[in-house]
Amino acid sequence: MMPDTAPERRALADRLQEAGVLTHPKWRAAVEAVPRELFLQPGVFLPTDDGRWRPVTALGTDPEEWSEIAYRDESLVTQLDGHLTADQTAAPVPGVPTSSSTTPVTVVGMIEALDVEDGHTVLEIGTGTGYSSALMCHRLGEDNVTTIEVDPGVAARADAALEAAGYSTWTMTGDGLLGHPRRAPYDRVIATCAVRRVPYTWVRQTTPGGVVLATLAPGSWAYGTGLARITVNGDGTAEGRIVGESSFMQARSQAVVPLAGDLSARTAYADSAREAKVSPTLLEEWMPAFLAQLAAPGAQFVRATRGDGARQRYLFDADRESFAAFAENGSGWTVRQGGPVALWDDIERALIAWQDAGRPGIGTVRLRVTARSHTYRIGDRPALRWEHRIA
Repeated sequence: MMPDTAPERRALADRLQEAGVLTHPKWRAAVEAVPRELFLQPGVFLPTDDGRWRPVTALGTDPEEWSEIAYRDESLVTQLDGHLTADQTAAPVPGVPTSSSTTPVTVVGMIEALDVEDGHTVLEIGTGTGYSSALMCHRLGEDNVTTIEVDPGVAARADAALEAAGYSTWTMTGDGLLGHPRRAPYDRVIATCAVRRVPYTWVRQTTPGGVVLATLAPGSWAYGTGLARITVNGDGTAEGRIVGESSFMQARSQAVVPLAGDLSARTAYADSAREAKVSPTLLEEWMPAFLAQLAAPGAQFVRATRGDGARQRYLFDADRESFAAFAENGSGWTVRQGGPVALWDDIERALIAWQDAGRPGIGTVRLRVTARSHTYRIGDRPALRWEHRIA
């Protein structure tokens, strides 16, 4: 028999309040009411020291230990490689996480940022485990929450967990419809996955004055991503800003296939070589990584170490058949570039302009969305303005 986790839920609410992300009493009531452990069935994968994932199931774990795991202040992986769940293997396995229960500080911080009011309707993109759906159902009423999940298996488990928690919201999947969703427009749209751009259909489905909240990864990087909060205007455009750092798994339709093979062979034929004015290691920091994706949205950044210990860094843009390869030269970095686009030139200009502006934070990035483009800017500097056209 599972123990009563009311004390753990109150303790979680206390930690979230101390962290500054839980401020509204109605959201606190939701955190205290919704049992997170119900949304981790049939189990989770915990990381091992050798890079694999150890399955831990609710039925195969001591109830006290399971409760401790469920209320950790961390994201908990619930699926690997698009299909594997913890009840399907007994030993640690390799794999790529494809579904998780996001850390509560991120979940609660996002739904607080929605600034909902009683009676608002919400469309959630990415049901995942269903935990955030349950919090919103408790706050707004289940008839006011519609949630979409592209993975039918994930959606079925979330639906079962929501029912076990006492909620019956409208859930849509890629393979069909569970329930009967409310019709648009919605007062709020929230995405619990990272996207390269805000799909304009989300803007169309939001009432004028309504809010769309989504994690943007303009270049599909795993980090250097920002939480965008935009308000829909009466003319069909939307405007707002990046309100902070945010990290979610990529929407599956936009996920980038990791680079494989001999990276040195991909960069064998360069068109130019010079001293880099800015170290490429700057791209390992969050804000510069975000800027790099704005400047070269198709580029992927790869870190590598040679057998002799020398560090190497690469930028690849497969669609534009361009690359930049970096190597330490004793006093700095040499950059070799090839292909029709000088990737590093574009990124370097953005980084230098950002440094000259005093290294402003990610919260200074403004965003305007139309049916044809996304326009980002920091202040009024031309070098800190980027327009991403939608083909």
